[in-house]
Amino acid sequence: MSSVGQKEENVRSITERKLTWFYIEKPTSQEVEFLAQHFRFHPLDLDDVLSRIQRPKIDEYEDYLFMVLHFPVFDKENRITRPSEINIFVGENYVVTVHCSGDLKPLAKFFQVCETDKEDRERYLGRSSGFLLYHILDRLVTSCFPILNKVTENIDDIEDIIFSKPVPETVHKISLIRRDLISFRRVIHPQIAVIETLEREEYPFFKEDQEVYFGDIADHIRKIWDGLEDCKEVIDGLADTSNWLTSHRIQEIMRILTIIMGILAPPTLIASIYGMNIPLPGGVNSGSLLPLGILLALMAITAGTIFFYMRHRRYL
Repeated sequence: MSSVGQKEENVRSITERKLTWFYIEKPTSQEVEFLAQHFRFHPLDLDDVLSRIQRPKIDEYEDYLFMVLHFPVFDKENRITRPSEINIFVGENYVVTVHCSGDLKPLAKFFQVCETDKEDRERYLGRSSGFLLYHILDRLVTSCFPILNKVTENIDDIEDIIFSKPVPETVHKISLIRRDLISFRRVIHPQIAVIETLEREEYPFFKEDQEVYFGDIADHIRKIWDGLEDCKEVIDGLADTSNWLTSHRIQEIMRILTIIMGILAPPTLIASIYGMNIPLPGGVNSGSLLPLGILLALMAITAGTIFFYMRHRRYL
């Protein structure tokens, strides 16, 4: 027998045979009170439901599991991947998912599919709580891949423009990707131990081959972590390349400025000497332009000599 439960406060539920999925978004004290009345959950677990600073973990009790997991959600406004927390209670005939912020679209979409489609409801809720948990986690882990692909695409774009765009623009883009990558890594890394625990331990009320099902999820999340490691190596290399290009361009600018100053120094010296208010050989105060021409020619000869000397030494 299957049924779609009525919405009570902020609690939605669907039932297939003996299994019920309770779905809660943005829990308040009312939803926690509902859980306390209908289940024998530990009070500390109920406190964790309202907390927003929990680290990923898995706690085993005699008749249920309690898990805290984080999954990445990309914040377009701030251009950073941030964690979205989900708390899961799993018993023999129920699964309770408490989504703290309500922005995990794969989870909401999966519940809606099971709620509206009888065949999908029978497929996912018709076996056991462990089988339903596997599909919940599988969708959440799979949703990480598009975010990882987006990070990879951004890194590829940086590789294409790093030698052609202005340095400040490139440095800014690298900094944004690096910040996003660090945040993404912080979300994924703690999940690995939790998923591997599900793969390794035996929970009789799951009634499924845990090593096969949760081993598949563990492989996926390890693949995501390997992808993040590769992205980190690439972005670190691009940052080093950007720093080298910046240093090289500064050296080029300083070299050109030094050459210009070296060429202009002798004419400036000559002009300074003849600008003094004292009698000098060939002074230009006699009214004739010949001394001025001689002075300008001397400046040009000295500047040209310096220029050709630098060309000969391959400074230019």
